[in-house]
Amino acid sequence: MTTDEKTGQVQQAKQATLREHALGWRESLRLYPKAIAFSLLFSSAIIMEGYDLSLTGSFYGYTAFQNKFGDQPGPGGVGRVVSADWQTYIQNSGMCGQIVGLFLNGYVTDRFGYKKTMIASQLLMIALIFVPFFAQNIQTILAGATVLGIPWGVFQTLAINYAADVAPVVLRPYLTTYVNMCWVIGQLIASGVLRGLLNRSGDASWRIPYALQWIWPPLIIAGTLFAPESPWWLVRAGRYEEARTVVQKLASPTLADEADDAVALMVETDRLEREVSQGTSYWDCFKGVDLRRTEIVCVSYLAQAWCGTSLMGYSVQFYERGGLDTSHALDFNIGQSAIGLVGVVLSWVLLTRFGRRPIYLTGVFLLLILLVVVGGLGFANPDDKGPSWAIGTLLLVYTLVYDAMVGPLCYAIVAEIPSTRLKVKSVVLARNVSNIAGFLNNSLMPRMLGVNSWNWGAKTALFWAGFCVLILIWAFFRLPEAKDRTYGELDVLFQRGVSARHFSSTAVDQFEFADEDGQPKGHATAGVEEVEAKNV
Repeated sequence: MTTDEKTGQVQQAKQATLREHALGWRESLRLYPKAIAFSLLFSSAIIMEGYDLSLTGSFYGYTAFQNKFGDQPGPGGVGRVVSADWQTYIQNSGMCGQIVGLFLNGYVTDRFGYKKTMIASQLLMIALIFVPFFAQNIQTILAGATVLGIPWGVFQTLAINYAADVAPVVLRPYLTTYVNMCWVIGQLIASGVLRGLLNRSGDASWRIPYALQWIWPPLIIAGTLFAPESPWWLVRAGRYEEARTVVQKLASPTLADEADDAVALMVETDRLEREVSQGTSYWDCFKGVDLRRTEIVCVSYLAQAWCGTSLMGYSVQFYERGGLDTSHALDFNIGQSAIGLVGVVLSWVLLTRFGRRPIYLTGVFLLLILLVVVGGLGFANPDDKGPSWAIGTLLLVYTLVYDAMVGPLCYAIVAEIPSTRLKVKSVVLARNVSNIAGFLNNSLMPRMLGVNSWNWGAKTALFWAGFCVLILIWAFFRLPEAKDRTYGELDVLFQRGVSARHFSSTAVDQFEFADEDGQPKGHATAGVEEVEAKNV
């Protein structure tokens, strides 16, 4: 590349950066309809995971499922039940499969791209659904949960990364947090299906919910065939002309002339990251500047599991203790999922006005207060139905706060904070940290709430409140604000070690100091140091 071409590329990248910052969300909806549509398509794979995970947990209360797969006599010797041990085995086996799928995805996506990986995972999903559908014993159900976990693990990171890659800066938080809504939609569909089949007897009552999963993959595969590859992946592969074509396809035809600028920004950002770290292995996530970024995404995902979310699934249990029958308790379960949907929509409003860090800190603080109150009610007389109703209601409020302020933000954080070259592997590591936390949850919660075990009841909330305090302290000192930042600007801020509390106030220009060849020299380090010195 000649000196003039280098200079021209930097100028194009500057123009693309300016346009990213000037673009409002209303205008972006008009200019990027295809990017939005394809991002929603990839994220819809998460609906399948939310559906299946909710399904498996709810089956343990289904009479037909218990009579078919139960390994212990029911209360009073009536019927059969699935023992707590087998429930734990099945839940944890699914997480083992997810861990395998996640690590595989870290290699497969980087090598073959997002489209091929999504199609292959959906085809695998179609084949593996046959395992639980034709199960004749509890061991086969366990095997089905294990193998289905592999494509689930792929979906978890693929959807977030694709949304982050195709969206302009202003739409990035909405499309990444939509992944959380897909989880809730899956749970809502599962709750509705189970409620509708509650009074149906025989194997059909549990086979039909499994069979419904075959509806999604063909639709997603058909859409993926028309979806463009991630332009960032193409740039990292050196396929610049294809990346330009993809950018044109994702945007409105009126932006066709600006595709070169967008690709130039991607090329310059990729080159900047190569200067910091040439490697793209898992080990590189723990080297130099990327170690801090890996810490942020991992703790953010860990916080999802350890801020008390495992209690949300037990609100129905407290309503039943308050005298509600099973069918009405399931109605409340559907209502809880609907509250989660409202929370995600509310998070989009909050993100527009306040960014990530303030919402996250406020959300964790509110969850802490709710957990302390719920835990306090756990000391009330167990024969008094009033506290049980209050606890169930507070857990519904907890669901709203979590899905409006903490849960969705995790997906925006893990999509924005890593470097573009290590994004896939960083999200894989973060999600696996969350899965490991899930293992502990699955082991602790049955014992904490079990009448014949520790029998803590609602006092369990105080245990999770302690973790909320730790998360709140960590977020105050370590969680940076990424609102309205391009990936290149985030690279510079991390490279210079700007403190988390000063990310939003520090002025930075990725191209401020360019030499005569058009190559950034120091990447605006002087500008960052000057502002950082004032902040300190």
